[in-house]
Amino acid sequence: MRRRPSRLTLALLLASCALAGVIPGAPASATGRAQPASRAAALLAGVNTAGLGPGSTPVEADHTIALAHELNSKIIRIELPWSVLEPRARGQLDPQALEYTDRLMNDAATQGIGVIVMIDVTPCWATSAPARLKRACVPGGRGAANSYPPAQPADFAALVKTLAERYGTKMTALEVWNEPDQANEKYFAGPHKPQRYAAILKAAYTAIKQVNPQVKVLGGSLVGTNGVFLRLLYKAGIKGYYDGLGIHFYTLSLASIRAFRAVQVANGDTTPLWFDEFGWTDCYPRKIQEEQGCVTPAVQAQNITNIFRALGSSSYIAAATLYELQDEGSESFGVLTAKGAHKPAFAALSDVLASPIGPLSPVTLGLRKAGSKVIASGSGPVGDFMHLEVFQGSVLRFRALFTLNRFNRYSLRLPGALGTHNLRVRVYMQWTGASGAAQRSI
Repeated sequence: MRRRPSRLTLALLLASCALAGVIPGAPASATGRAQPASRAAALLAGVNTAGLGPGSTPVEADHTIALAHELNSKIIRIELPWSVLEPRARGQLDPQALEYTDRLMNDAATQGIGVIVMIDVTPCWATSAPARLKRACVPGGRGAANSYPPAQPADFAALVKTLAERYGTKMTALEVWNEPDQANEKYFAGPHKPQRYAAILKAAYTAIKQVNPQVKVLGGSLVGTNGVFLRLLYKAGIKGYYDGLGIHFYTLSLASIRAFRAVQVANGDTTPLWFDEFGWTDCYPRKIQEEQGCVTPAVQAQNITNIFRALGSSSYIAAATLYELQDEGSESFGVLTAKGAHKPAFAALSDVLASPIGPLSPVTLGLRKAGSKVIASGSGPVGDFMHLEVFQGSVLRFRALFTLNRFNRYSLRLPGALGTHNLRVRVYMQWTGASGAAQRSI
């Protein structure tokens, strides 16, 4: 549940241009382009909440679900670390951890809120970590040894089978691990990652479906959009062992989703995507936090509204859960501060979850002369590449593909060869297409 940047394989700034009628090939069509507005009602939308810890109490579970209900969440995503649930031996579930989890599940069911349960963090007794790391492993903790997958996938399968028996469809979905393709190996360490992850996913899926076929099993929690890890998972035989794929994209979220979906479709996989980690940190005037650009509270709130409205138009995204409910430690991704105060993002999330159908912020465009060139500037919604096209009459003379800055603004200097007269410029977001373009002439 810890955010990391997506690995979008396209460059952050791409430009193609042509003069005198030589126009490069058009970019690939936007497979995420808007569908009928009624689609938004089907999206399971909500928020990531604080995970189970060694000292978590039922009162904390009550508070979590009360806040989720206040936010109009249809679903929450929560981490239940295996090392906390079953710290000492297979089949020996921790009573305090179960008390917290029971309360959370019951509270959520009472409020009509679904729960995505993400299980990771291998306990000391089950880890495949090297012996030197095992020796330092503390039961119930989270250290280097806990980042390794289990030595025996059957141990993990036994745990998730128990959870499926205990909670049934109060657990909307069980997500198998967090970010196994993350390069820093913080969550899934060691060799042969695709093969080892595939073995865990297969074992978990089989065990859960034996006791409750209605509980959905999510594979992935992937951060890579280039398809390399996903293709290796297909090669390892994961098809047929999941009901959806979890994805985490913090940079160019919509473009990343589209790129990931293209890899799926090219490999004959049309299962839905669960976009269960994304967000913005309102740490401005700092520049960077957790490798993400800091934004203002107002931009964070606006981005939340726009991204959920954009996601609601896609026919292949089943769920979306914002990261996160409340700031923690030095992170500022929450819609609440660490002390529980409401940010502007809280009201924005509450409103868009209650009424997901609506327009995105419009693309804006202004043109001005700067010597022998024209500068095009404006703003747009977060999450995707932007297109700029320059026409002289009906002839397309210049095209650029670009990204907005962290405040969703842009400023582009057009080539001097275009001149400063008789130009028609339009700018649009790839997700929505040219129908949402801003257009100006000079």
